[in-house]
Amino acid sequence: MENVISGMSSIQEGYREIQRIIRDLCEPGVSASGDNQKDYPDYEDPRIQWFSRWFKDRPTIEDSLEHVYTWRMGGGETCFLGDANTLLVDPEFFAEVAGYIRACFPTINRLTIYGRTKSASNMSLDDLRAFKEAGLNRIHFGIESGSDKVLTFMKKGVTAEEHIEGCLKTREAGISPSVYIMPGLGGVMWSEEHAYETARVLTKARPDYIRIRTLEIFPQTGLMKAVEAGAFSEAQEEEVVKEIRIIIENTDTSTTIVSDSASNLLDVNGRLPEDRKKMLSVIDAYLYLKPRERLEFSLSSRLQSFIGQYGGITHDIYNALAPYLKGGEIDFSAIPDEKINGIIRLIRSRLMP
Repeated sequence: MENVISGMSSIQEGYREIQRIIRDLCEPGVSASGDNQKDYPDYEDPRIQWFSRWFKDRPTIEDSLEHVYTWRMGGGETCFLGDANTLLVDPEFFAEVAGYIRACFPTINRLTIYGRTKSASNMSLDDLRAFKEAGLNRIHFGIESGSDKVLTFMKKGVTAEEHIEGCLKTREAGISPSVYIMPGLGGVMWSEEHAYETARVLTKARPDYIRIRTLEIFPQTGLMKAVEAGAFSEAQEEEVVKEIRIIIENTDTSTTIVSDSASNLLDVNGRLPEDRKKMLSVIDAYLYLKPRERLEFSLSSRLQSFIGQYGGITHDIYNALAPYLKGGEIDFSAIPDEKINGIIRLIRSRLMP
């Protein structure tokens, strides 16, 4: 779907593409996402069921060949050693691994890992440079927040200053730092502090990329238990959007903002400081909408994200929408506010951030 906000003369303009997808893909009783009804009894959360399909403990040769083929068709130029804090391994061992990967796949021009800012801040500059010399190009850090109050509540195990030191030391070693931030992580109580302190940390840390990952609370997690106990109140969408606005307005460094998560409501991408006004205008266009228009926009945006992630919609989402379909399109005028909120919650509970 085209950017609903940009150049929007009518709220209905933003729904045209999503209406077409609904009309084309969602015949009664049909799931356009193919095998997304497959049962994965080991995982109750449908997001984990979907995510687990991408990984196998013991892949077959056919699985591996398909994976490599897909990677080569995508260009075969990048390699991401994910799902761990790779900075904990010995630099010499990493050099051996990286050298073997590059020898097998000489087309690779960027090697990326996950890491913790605390680990980077505690490492010697020589060790970090050894990673660079081994061929490491970029480290993704999940800083999530620049507020020490939020980091402590979330038991992140790191401070705002360690975030800054870790990023700066990484850059000094010649490696590109890329960070993830999490709007909404401060909840209602620390919403503004979370936003302003995150902008402060980003300004000092000077990452090359800032990737937005809006908070989604999974069932059976410590944070969900905090919500159920009344110790954490989740920020509403408008509050989260305002946090993103504060961060973009107050981050004073040269960097790239990337909104590439299904959990994000708005498509806010660009360079700072060059594209600051453009990104703020996208946010302000949403904030200027009337409350009902925001609900309708949110439903369309979440549907777009779901279809983009899964390739279609599931039976439960279709059944929730079915009473309000008219001529293959969603008749928003027929949906009460509370029903829209319920459908939005249903879709968000199925999205993998």
